[in-house]
Amino acid sequence: MTPAVPTPADVPMSMPDDLFEALTAYERAIIANDLDALDAFFAPGAETMRGDAGGLLVGHDVISAFRGVRGGVPPRTITHVEYRELAPAVALVVSVSRYHGGGTGLQTQVWQCTQDVWRISAAHVTPRAQALDKSVWRTVGDPLWQGAWDGPLEGLTVAVKDLFAIKGYRIGAGNPTFLDSARPESTTAAAVSDLLRGGASLRGIARTDEFAYSIAGDNAHYGTPPNGALPGALPGGSSSGPATAVATGQAEIGLATDTAGSIRVPASYQGLWGLRTTHGLVPRQGLLPLAQSFDTVGWLTRDGETLQKVVDWCLSYDGSDSTERVFGESGDDLPWRFLVPDEALDAVEDDTKAAFDAFLAALAASDDAPMLRRVSIGALDDYYEPFRTVQASEAWRNNSDWLRANPGATGAAVAERFRLASEVTADAEALARTKLQALGEQADDMLRGAVMLMPTVPGPAPMRTSDGAKVDVVRQATLRMTTPAAVGGFPAISIPLLTVPSKLGPAPVGICLVSRSGTDIALVRLARRLAGAARAFHRTETP
Repeated sequence: MTPAVPTPADVPMSMPDDLFEALTAYERAIIANDLDALDAFFAPGAETMRGDAGGLLVGHDVISAFRGVRGGVPPRTITHVEYRELAPAVALVVSVSRYHGGGTGLQTQVWQCTQDVWRISAAHVTPRAQALDKSVWRTVGDPLWQGAWDGPLEGLTVAVKDLFAIKGYRIGAGNPTFLDSARPESTTAAAVSDLLRGGASLRGIARTDEFAYSIAGDNAHYGTPPNGALPGALPGGSSSGPATAVATGQAEIGLATDTAGSIRVPASYQGLWGLRTTHGLVPRQGLLPLAQSFDTVGWLTRDGETLQKVVDWCLSYDGSDSTERVFGESGDDLPWRFLVPDEALDAVEDDTKAAFDAFLAALAASDDAPMLRRVSIGALDDYYEPFRTVQASEAWRNNSDWLRANPGATGAAVAERFRLASEVTADAEALARTKLQALGEQADDMLRGAVMLMPTVPGPAPMRTSDGAKVDVVRQATLRMTTPAAVGGFPAISIPLLTVPSKLGPAPVGICLVSRSGTDIALVRLARRLAGAARAFHRTETP
C-alpha cells in the first residue's frame, strides 16, 4: 500500500513547492526505511542534529549509524503541516502524524536549501505516547505495590527484575512459555521486602534476558529495551529492564542480579551506578537461580547518594533478614589504595584505554591522590574458562527439565548456550571448581589492604544489530573482564566516570571497583569518594 503523504491542502500556501516535494519524498523514505535516501536528506557534516525521547544525536554519521539499527516506523499519515521561513533558504517545518495503529506524533525539522537542494540540518521527533513499553516492563503500576509510608527509602520507586518472587504474581524469567506455565507466588522475595520496608514502592516487574543467561540485553520474545544513555545501542543485560527503567527515569532503583556481570554491564552501558554485592550477603530466597555458585543480588541507581541509601538500609537492616553484620567489615572505610590489573587494560578497546589512562593521570595529580599500583592478576581466560564451565553445569541442572519439556521455546542464542551447557561433564565441572577455589583465594590475598580499579567493560555499548556473531564477540570479551569478581564472590561496583567516542556519539563506560567480601557499604562510600575526586578535577580543568 502506498503510504499517505501530505497533500497541498494540508500545507500552508507560503511553503515553497520544492520544499513540499522534498518533505513528501522524505516521508516516503521514512515509511519505506530507505536508508540511502534518508542519509541524503540529512545535511552532511558534524553539526547536523536529531533528537527524540531517547536523547540527542549530533553529526550526520552518528545519525546514520543510529538509523541503520533503529528499523522503520509504523505506518502513519501526515495530517497537518506548519511552515515558517527563518531566513532566506532556511525553513522550520512542523508536521503532525497520525499512526494507523492509533496515536499521534510530531516531527519538527529545520530545512536548509543549498545549491537548490533542501536538506534537514536539525530534527526533533516526538513519537506517539506509549502507556507501556513492553520491552522494558512486564507489568507496571503507579505504584504496583505500595511500600511503608515512611523510612529512609521513602518516595523512591523500584523496578524489579523478572526473577524475583512477588506475592500474587508469577516469575517470567524473560520467556513467555515459562511465564504461562508458572504459578503465582505465595510470598515475596526477601530482597524485595527489604526495599518495601524501607519506604520504597514497587513500580513494576521489569524485563530480563531469557533466564538471565546473557549480558547483551536483547530478548527474542519481547524486544530489546532502549539504552537510556546512548540511543540506538544495546542496553546491556541480563538486568536490561531494570537498568533501562532507571536510566530513563521510570524508577529510581533497579533490583537486579549479577552472575557474571548482569548489573555491572548495563550500568556501564547506560551511565548508571551498579553494585554487585558479596556472594551470599543478600538473601536469595524467592530468586529464580541461574548458577547458585555465582548468583548475587544488587541494585542500579542514577547516582551514588541513592545507592548509598539503599545499601545503608538493606545491608544494615536490623531485622530477621539482617546480613552484613555477619561479615563485620563494612563499618570501616576501605583504604585509599588501588590496584590496576595489567590484563584488564590489555583487554579494553583503544578509546577506553585512553580515557582510563587520562582518568588515572588526573587522579594522580589531584589534591586527593590515592596510591595507584599496576599489578598482574594472571590471564583472564584462567578465570573465565572454569567460571563458564561451572556456570553452564549449574544452569543446565536448574533448567534442563523445563527445556526438555518445552523444545524450541527459547531464542536461538540462549538455546545454543544451553546446548553447550548440556555437554559439560562431571569431571570437567569438578576440575573447574578446583581451579576457581585457588583463584578466589589468590584474589582475596591480593585485595588485603587495597581495592582493584579498572574499566568495567572493554568499551561502550555495541549498536543494536541483528548480527549475533558480533554481539557474541563483545559478550566473550566482556565476560573475561567481569568474571574475576564473580570467581571470588567479591562485591564490585560500576560507576559512570568515563566517556568515549562511538559510532552513535559520546558513550559512557564505567569504572569498576572490586573489594574483599563483606565490605559492600564501605565500597559504595569509596566509590563516591572516587567520583568526588573526579568531579573536583573536572571543575578545576573546565573554565
